[in-house]
Amino acid sequence: MEDMQKIFVIGDIHGCYEKLCELMDKIPINMARDQLLFIGDYIDRGRGSIEVLDYLIDLKKRTPGIIFLKGNHEDMLQNYLDGSDRFTYLLNSGQQTLDAYLKSSNASEDYPVPSAHLEFLSALRLYYQTEDYLFVHAGLRDKVVLESQKETDLLWIRDEFIYSDYDFGKRVIFGHTPFKEPLVQTNKIGIDTGAVYGNRLTCVQLPEMEFFSV
Repeated sequence: MEDMQKIFVIGDIHGCYEKLCELMDKIPINMARDQLLFIGDYIDRGRGSIEVLDYLIDLKKRTPGIIFLKGNHEDMLQNYLDGSDRFTYLLNSGQQTLDAYLKSSNASEDYPVPSAHLEFLSALRLYYQTEDYLFVHAGLRDKVVLESQKETDLLWIRDEFIYSDYDFGKRVIFGHTPFKEPLVQTNKIGIDTGAVYGNRLTCVQLPEMEFFSV
């Protein structure tokens, strides 16, 4: 009997390119059958933001079914680039990423961020759900239906969600708030384990709830 489809969810990468490559080599995923999902925050703080995006874009070309969620750092970069909010991105470690783009061999004097990266950012989802799970970058607000959740909460919420025992109807898989070890609760699983802060990059395999980290 053929194995059932599994879902592999990777936490906040934050420019940790080497850890991403190592983790991808480690997880026992069948790319032709299983689902792969990234929880957001691919860029900033770490040194390899451009390399991470290049890797993910190439992966997307080779495996179109991969799900990429938007993190608050991708949202801040977009807001910086469209001029709607330049301060918040610079306040949250964006300068290092901007400098890396300016030094990149693919940068143009008029616009340093390549079009492939802009297209990738514009296609990111705010959430994704299956029959049993709801995937989002930061979390949800209690007693608000999914379609009415504010984008700022989906990308930024912390304590109100982390300390909530509310039943969201499905188990929520999220990143954004770093923990030393994955947070496992009846209503949620947090998989940001602070890779960029010297800790580990984590992937959870569902429904087995098996964790892989590097």
